[in-house]
Amino acid sequence: MPSSTRGCAVPDITESGIAGPDTTADAVASSPLLAVRDLRVAFRTRAGVVNAVNGLSFSVAPGEVLGIVGESGSGKSVSMYSMMGLLDNPNATITGSARFDGAELIGMPTKRLNRIRGNRISMIFQDPMTALTPVYTVGWQIVEQIMNHEKVTKAEAWSRAVHLLDEVGIPDAERRARSYPHEFSGGMRQRVMIAMSLACHPSLLIADEPTTALDVTTQRQILELIGDLQAKYGSSVILITHDMGVISEAADRVIVMYAGRAVEMGDESTVVRRPRHPYTWGLLGAIPKPGQRKQRLPTIPGLPPGPRDQPTGCPFQKRCRFAMEQCSTLPPLIATGEEQNHLDACWLPDEVREELREEVA
Repeated sequence: MPSSTRGCAVPDITESGIAGPDTTADAVASSPLLAVRDLRVAFRTRAGVVNAVNGLSFSVAPGEVLGIVGESGSGKSVSMYSMMGLLDNPNATITGSARFDGAELIGMPTKRLNRIRGNRISMIFQDPMTALTPVYTVGWQIVEQIMNHEKVTKAEAWSRAVHLLDEVGIPDAERRARSYPHEFSGGMRQRVMIAMSLACHPSLLIADEPTTALDVTTQRQILELIGDLQAKYGSSVILITHDMGVISEAADRVIVMYAGRAVEMGDESTVVRRPRHPYTWGLLGAIPKPGQRKQRLPTIPGLPPGPRDQPTGCPFQKRCRFAMEQCSTLPPLIATGEEQNHLDACWLPDEVREELREEVA
């Protein structure tokens, strides 16, 4: 495969991603709700330093749904936990910037951060059974959150909790509010988590794999519920998933992550219809197509690199059948095609990439 220098570069780009005032992340909104710059998360272990997130940069506009997609271990959840101050690990080192509504979250004192978490920023965790406290009723857990952030009476908080449970589709909400988490199905527990996350009408909702381990019908119901409530309350949403099908249905913009890095970024319609990175081609190729029953789905060969086994250069090169000598150098995340808001990190020349995309589509 011929090597090439990449044209149409966006100015002021750093190795970590987006840096200058003319770049895509800053152009998303004149005043982004969340602006993340060069976020890095590393863990000290006996075997050495493990780099979980390697220079992630992005922005989220008010009312926007940002989808972050990638295989397990790509750094999606760790990056969100680090911003929320949920990495309670003395061996973790977090650097970079995450400004929420102008306030820096990285390094923010816990007391001040507690006024934001659950109030202005809420999170739907991947496993509601472990996220909910088993010894308290679901209604009381919502009441506790409301009273922790707002000056209301217990009766007022209870009334709101029941209303929220009803709003997320839990039947007989007044009675079920007095039930414990183990008395709910997986889908209903996830609805409880959504009700809790929206209790204080947050500006930003982080949904970490909200449809994991749910059947297909329940997955669709949960996604539709999040979308309806997001539209009603005007919240921004960061949707974390490994499923490109979920991204294509729910997101406005997409970040494709691999080995702790963003390898492609752009509007959902552009990334899904005109993907530019071979890893994105692989993820999209794994989505079943209508009428595809007997044919095996294509797979991406090999496994993602381990945290202590990061290759020099492009992290995807060992699994990419289009790898070339130039891939031993880390490609920057820049715009190379006509769309200046569509970024990717790949050395393949544009003309070759157009041909290959048609071949693998």
